Amino acid sequence: MDVPAARRAIRTRAALLRFGMAERELSRRVESGSLRRLGRGLYADAASIDALRPEDRHLVHIAAVDRRESGAAHVFSHLSAAVLHGLPVYGTRTHPVHVSSTAVDGRVSAHPRIARHRRDLDPVHVTSVGGVRCTDLALTVADVLATESPEIAVSVIDAALRGVAWVDSSHTYDDVAHDGFCREVAAHLPPGRRGVRRARRILEMADGRAQLPAESVSRLRLLDAGFARPRLQVPVGGPRGETFYVDMSLDDVDAWAEVDGRAKYADPALRGPDVSMEQVLWREKEREDWIRGVTGRRVIRWGSADIATPDRFLARLAAFGVRPPH
Repeated sequence: MDVPAARRAIRTRAALLRFGMAERELSRRVESGSLRRLGRGLYADAASIDALRPEDRHLVHIAAVDRRESGAAHVFSHLSAAVLHGLPVYGTRTHPVHVSSTAVDGRVSAHPRIARHRRDLDPVHVTSVGGVRCTDLALTVADVLATESPEIAVSVIDAALRGVAWVDSSHTYDDVAHDGFCREVAAHLPPGRRGVRRARRILEMADGRAQLPAESVSRLRLLDAGFARPRLQVPVGGPRGETFYVDMSLDDVDAWAEVDGRAKYADPALRGPDVSMEQVLWREKEREDWIRGVTGRRVIRWGSADIATPDRFLARLAAFGVRPPH
């Protein structure tokens, strides 16, 4: 979903009444939960909103706040700016909309769905996405690193770096671009800023080769457990001249790791046209057999549910006979 689509998901009270909904019916639908109130005079169909990805639901709330405060000098920031920049939000919980401005309206600040940050922003670090003003990419990432959980933070910076440094056409990584962007982010994390120690730790482990948030969080779990930093997107030559790329190389335990999501097999859009789940599973088995055969290494697999907590992740590794080396 983009900003225009998020705006189209919003219905005003005036529009609902104009198109035939009586005041009593509007109130009844809000009370029953079929119509979601996004703010004074702003609504959305609850079933449609609940079916969206967490990022898209958040974008609808951003659009609602932007509409309500159209005359205010506000800038969306932190996790809300990350969503506007197209970065992922790890997990499913609902997050408040983050707004930065020089003046804080106490009444609005108390709203449970709005987190208001009072600060002076240099205009050079303010941009626009879909007509909505937000902090630029580097400041946005720095804010997320300093304020959000490590799982959300590593997912956001990995995704940002993938956009900056990953060259998809050649399947290569631009280390110069990586270093340059990390320096920009670090400039917004001066000593003494709240959360800066945790932020710098995530910054040091960031890697844009991670393709999905589950891969980013998996790497966080590995490092927290004492494993060496894994290599990502490691090439292995295939039987017909193709190249297979393995998600992670766990060199300290001599194993490969693949982070699997159910959508990889179940979603037709990801499988490809006219490709069945059985065909995908068979191709994956042939690929894994080849990788194990030519490298002499086992392949360990886990999914999103396995990385939900550190203990669950360690239990999954233990099932393969893998434990932290130290």
